[in-house]
Amino acid sequence: MLQDSYRRTVNVANSKGGHSLEFSQHVVDVVESDVVVVGGGPAGICAAVEAARNGADVVLVEQYGYLGGMATAGLVGPFMTSFSADGSEQVVMGIFEEIVQRMIKMDGAIHPRGLPAGSPHSGFFVEGHHNVTPFDPEAFKLVAFQLMEETGVRLCLHSFFVAPLVENGVVGGVVIVGKSGFQVIKGKVVVDCTGDADVAAAAGVGFEMGRSDGKMQPMTMFFRVYNVDSQKVYEYVEANPEDEGFQSFMEIARKKGEFPIETGLVGVYETHRKGEWRVNTSRMHDLDGTSVKDLTKGEVDGRHQVFAIFKFLRKYIPGFENAQLMDTAAHVGVRETRHIHGDYTLTVEDLVETKPFADAVGMYAYPVDIHDPSGRGHILRSIEGGIAYELPYRIMLPVGVENLIVSGRSVSATHEAAAAIRVMPCVMALGQAAGAAAAIASANDVSPRQIDVRQLQERLIANGARLPDRFQG
Repeated sequence: MLQDSYRRTVNVANSKGGHSLEFSQHVVDVVESDVVVVGGGPAGICAAVEAARNGADVVLVEQYGYLGGMATAGLVGPFMTSFSADGSEQVVMGIFEEIVQRMIKMDGAIHPRGLPAGSPHSGFFVEGHHNVTPFDPEAFKLVAFQLMEETGVRLCLHSFFVAPLVENGVVGGVVIVGKSGFQVIKGKVVVDCTGDADVAAAAGVGFEMGRSDGKMQPMTMFFRVYNVDSQKVYEYVEANPEDEGFQSFMEIARKKGEFPIETGLVGVYETHRKGEWRVNTSRMHDLDGTSVKDLTKGEVDGRHQVFAIFKFLRKYIPGFENAQLMDTAAHVGVRETRHIHGDYTLTVEDLVETKPFADAVGMYAYPVDIHDPSGRGHILRSIEGGIAYELPYRIMLPVGVENLIVSGRSVSATHEAAAAIRVMPCVMALGQAAGAAAAIASANDVSPRQIDVRQLQERLIANGARLPDRFQG
């Protein structure tokens, strides 16, 4: 049996000065694979499936006992738009579309094609809310498992990333830990889909935290309610179109000390079931999603806010008078943490001007959507130069290391650009591209930086992904 040793030093400071404790673990459980995907959220699911369908032996590592990340553990929903800025055509297809169609067959989703902006499913918001996808997180969990079983992806659930295996700047796998103890997963290519670039950061890749002053978008604790009189909600909104996000009620309650949340809008989104609504309203500011201390505070404060918001909804919002609390997210929603230093850094100008990229591996059209890291403000900036912007492959290639791809919301982008591409359909498109790239690199024994990008694009198109029309021929 292969054997590897893993040694870690933990520095501990106390009032008498610093001292160190050395922890050493001999790992004998070693798994060999072609591609290791760390993180089973929307990006990780698509990366693992695509890599496996392209012939790679894939291991997917996930901290929970199910897949889906923010879509399931975080109760984040609906999927924001997968369509163009004008709502005329779908620009995210591939595995994303396959997942949606599978959930529809289970009565677990509504296709975005028939859902215009301003609908109850989009929270009655218009800008940036064309063609959202309401879905059931439980259906998503099952569909994700079905895809893993069908493609032969090996799962390591209830397992936490500990450290990368790095030698001479080449990432060769990861160390994980779970109920069975420590384990080494070796791979020719590692795909970091942790959402926070945990593997990349531990491998020494440079990154930025949030915007230029280090502040990040606030966290949110999602929750769901049921027994809502949806018809009454519709009628109020239709009669009061100027009261976007129920601001009038929020301000009345705030003056009475009954709305202690630092947000500018009340976000309620009807799910695929009439009378059941997701609530995206809580805001926990000045927290770092890579800090245990801050995550703990976000979880605690978020649940306090949930009950304050729930009480507000029942007292003030027409149709919610008899609402019942259904559930709260298992994990606080984190919008932003690390942005890696990649071979290319995506900017807001790239998006709003729809800059073309020779290495485009996806398209998207969600606007720049920034929840003020410091207060109640909210910035929405739509694209200007076309129906969708392009996503270059290079934003997933971290500077300074080889055999590592970073996908999901922690790709190389400025704070403003990341605010547009952080949402789930986009990260699923990026995840599918990362999986295809990892499989190609593994099969050819080269770094992901050295693959033929045209081959990658052809592979994605063949597997149903949408790329700019100039690559279709």
